[in-house]
Amino acid sequence: MADHLTGTTYHPTYDPAASVARIRDLHRSLTPDGGVLAGVDLDLCAGQVVALMGRRGSGKTTLLRALARLDQEVVGHGTLRAPTSVAVLGDEPRLLGWRRILDNVTSGLEDPDSLDRGRHALAEVGLAGRELDWPGDLDAGEQHRAAIARALAGSPELVLADEPFRRLDALTQRGLHRLVRTVCGNHRLAVLFVTNDVHEAITLADRVVTLRDGRVHRDLAVRVSGAVPVADEYAALRSLLLGEIGIGAATDSAVADHRAVRPRRETA
Repeated sequence: MADHLTGTTYHPTYDPAASVARIRDLHRSLTPDGGVLAGVDLDLCAGQVVALMGRRGSGKTTLLRALARLDQEVVGHGTLRAPTSVAVLGDEPRLLGWRRILDNVTSGLEDPDSLDRGRHALAEVGLAGRELDWPGDLDAGEQHRAAIARALAGSPELVLADEPFRRLDALTQRGLHRLVRTVCGNHRLAVLFVTNDVHEAITLADRVVTLRDGRVHRDLAVRVSGAVPVADEYAALRSLLLGEIGIGAATDSAVADHRAVRPRRETA
């Protein structure tokens, strides 16, 4: 169907054997004269975590809003194919303080199985037995786990997150990173998350996509994700990504070093 405001063609169904979401020549602008996105092409695949990076104003949040169909006020065109079942995570869990945790997780779900799905989702994120707690009974990390459970209860195929863990301490972030990778694999979810944290991108993502001049500038496989990276492997990719977000310079040697890296997996 075509969006009458933006001229973007949306395809709410897709071939499960292909990518979960496919974007072609996507343009977005806040005014008729200027562009934020100027021809983005991107595929998001099931079971894959993709980090989205770029300098300030490069269009990261604009791209997420387009995928979530929350950008009706902008000018633009292009083709966007995505599932209708999309979950959105922000940097705040946004739990309703006057509702118990299970009620928060199943909020908006009206089918007969929603309570069972909510309980299962809470168990999956490590909150079994906390169904009747209030949001204030949970610490910050647990509240984010509850938000992830709420997303899972809606059976999404695509999860969009805008710097979801940036307010948390490093240890809590690490546990949530492991959780995201686990649920992504278990449910074959496509995950696209915005981050300005290079370490987070390297350790959490399977791919890092960077935006520049309104387009995808780099689409990098992160072969050290989920592994214990050798120091020079990590350093090469870190140097490259810092240059992409405007901190330092992405040198040709860093690109070459990234292409040459090999992962070293964790051993039990």
